[in-house]
Amino acid sequence: MLGIEDCLAEVMAIPGALDAIMIDQTSGTAVATGGGNRHLDAERSAAGLGETLRAMLDGLATTSPGGTVRIRDVIITTDDGHHLLKPLETVFDGPLVIYVHLDSQRSNLALARHRLQALSGRLITM
Repeated sequence: MLGIEDCLAEVMAIPGALDAIMIDQTSGTAVATGGGNRHLDAERSAAGLGETLRAMLDGLATTSPGGTVRIRDVIITTDDGHHLLKPLETVFDGPLVIYVHLDSQRSNLALARHRLQALSGRLITM
C-alpha cells in the first residue's frame, strides 16, 4: 500500500509524466505535488481542475438516469500535452483526484490510464 508521496513518485515514473498534483476535490486544494515545472502554480491549478471536475459531474448528472454519475477518468488533450484526471476511491477525509500532465510525444495514454488505475487501488493514508 502507498502513501501520498510514494503515489506521486510512481505517477512521475509514468513515461512522459511532466507534473502531478494530488487534489482534494472538495476544497480544490493541492494536497501534494510532483515534478519539476517551476512555472506550475499548484494551488491555482488544483482549484481550477477541482472546479472543472465538479462542473463535469454536475453536468453529467443532469443527463443521467437517477441523477448520479461516477467518472472513472478524464483525458484532456491540448497543444502542450495530455492531461489526465483520476478520481480516487479512498478512505481519506474527502475525495481525492490525481492529476498528471503528460508529454504528448513521449507518453502512452493507455499505459498512463492503466498505471493510475493500479495506483488508485494501492493508496492509503499515512
